[in-house]
Amino acid sequence: MNPATSDRPVPESPSETWVIGDVQGCLDCLLELIDRLPADARLWLVGDLVNRGPHSLDTLRWAMSQGERLTSVLGNHDLHLLAVAAGIRNAHSNDTIDEILAAPDRDALIDWVRRRPLAHFEHGWLMVHAGLLPQWSAQRAVELASEVHRVLAGPDWLGFLREMYGNEPARWSDSLRGADRLRVIVNSLTRLRFCSDQGVMEFRTKGEAADSPPGFMPWFEVPGRASADTPIVFGHWSALGLLQRPKLLALDTGCVWGGALTAARLSDRKLVQVSCSGASRA
Repeated sequence: MNPATSDRPVPESPSETWVIGDVQGCLDCLLELIDRLPADARLWLVGDLVNRGPHSLDTLRWAMSQGERLTSVLGNHDLHLLAVAAGIRNAHSNDTIDEILAAPDRDALIDWVRRRPLAHFEHGWLMVHAGLLPQWSAQRAVELASEVHRVLAGPDWLGFLREMYGNEPARWSDSLRGADRLRVIVNSLTRLRFCSDQGVMEFRTKGEAADSPPGFMPWFEVPGRASADTPIVFGHWSALGLLQRPKLLALDTGCVWGGALTAARLSDRKLVQVSCSGASRA
């Protein structure tokens, strides 16, 4: 598989900006989907470019080749790749990242991944992989995401990865500092599904929105959340699937599990989907 390099101009308006759900190494599905989009489409990816699907290495190489045409945020699987590559975490039995780790361009690939942002705001839309804590406005989320981005893109990124994992602290406080502060930011933006109305995060439950454990709810249903006035697009939650609300767009439609890969145009939410029934290796 030889991912093509894009030399198409990058549109400055949202009219041809398309957001695509979790790819997770399903490059064949991604390329089929992109063939159905306008030739000048600008592409946003909601994170989890790699892992579980069959072509993680080629997916990364394709993404790097797109240059400014493509904007991608980090997902939990992308961070897992970094941690395994750094020798900080062990690979899981169903990971599909070995080809990346053994590739001759491994260092360039890892460097590209670690320099991706955790949040992207443009055309009035905020893109994250998973969710936002209720105390955060969209602007605050971008500011906090930038704190993590600076560390990951800097010289102490390995030290950060060693401290990144864990479920505590389970809630945000402006007084948090150091590793605890960065961990809460990462957990919200790349792992969050359910939280309490006070912003306490719950990570055990991975089912549908109706499966909320007692005292918790989907992060986007917390009453009075500070980001409610900003349109947000996210992925991560395949059991939630496609969800469209006036200020909310969820796009993880379970491609890697044999579902579909979904793209949505920001300007009018027009949808394009391809079936991924042969994609799963999990």
